[in-house]
Amino acid sequence: MAYVFPPAAQVCVPVAGSDALFPVRRVYCVGQNYAAHAAEMGADGRQPPFFFSKPADALVPGGGDVRDIRYPPATSDLQHEVELVVALSGGGAAVSPAKALEWVYGYAVGIDLTRRDLQRAAKEKGHPWDMAKGFDESAPIGAIQPLASIGHPERGAISLKVNGQLRQNGDLEQMSWKVAEVIANLSTYVELAPGDLIFTGTPAGVSKVQRGDVLEASIAGVGELAVKLV
Repeated sequence: MAYVFPPAAQVCVPVAGSDALFPVRRVYCVGQNYAAHAAEMGADGRQPPFFFSKPADALVPGGGDVRDIRYPPATSDLQHEVELVVALSGGGAAVSPAKALEWVYGYAVGIDLTRRDLQRAAKEKGHPWDMAKGFDESAPIGAIQPLASIGHPERGAISLKVNGQLRQNGDLEQMSWKVAEVIANLSTYVELAPGDLIFTGTPAGVSKVQRGDVLEASIAGVGELAVKLV
């Protein structure tokens, strides 16, 4: 097959303890999946899960050393959101919550960077969030921990520091919709497949960050991730 120009390289995320790479197909994100974060965003009570997407090439694989990422243009209010990321090795449509975890390959630490000022403006006008959420380098992610190594993390500290100061501090058990429920609900809208990633929402404490800030994300039993905005 001939291409009119060379195709982009396959986006991949490292797998912890292995030379293997996890090939990424799509990146889905769950909005306001922790009650305290939903409240700070103006929501009230447990809401049905809702989803948005990021392009696969918005991912910035990291872990270990601090990874430099570019502060994005067109914003004066960039904010951080630490999240548990689910990596799928199976898929299909309309799966039940009882079967959904059979599709999971492993888990990782992720940061959903958000141009909050653009998101607020989009909400006010009823416009899509794409430019607020899906910009270049908006999804740093640590190495994927295989299910065989860590099991399904149902509880444990999830936190984020900015320049050593704790900004977000929650627990995975505070998720309004658990991983199996998220996968099952998402599969009623789209057919999921191996290589899909799901960012599962963030606890309260999201805040503005600036050029030069170092963000350190951590999830107990899953891993750590550090990036610097340059």
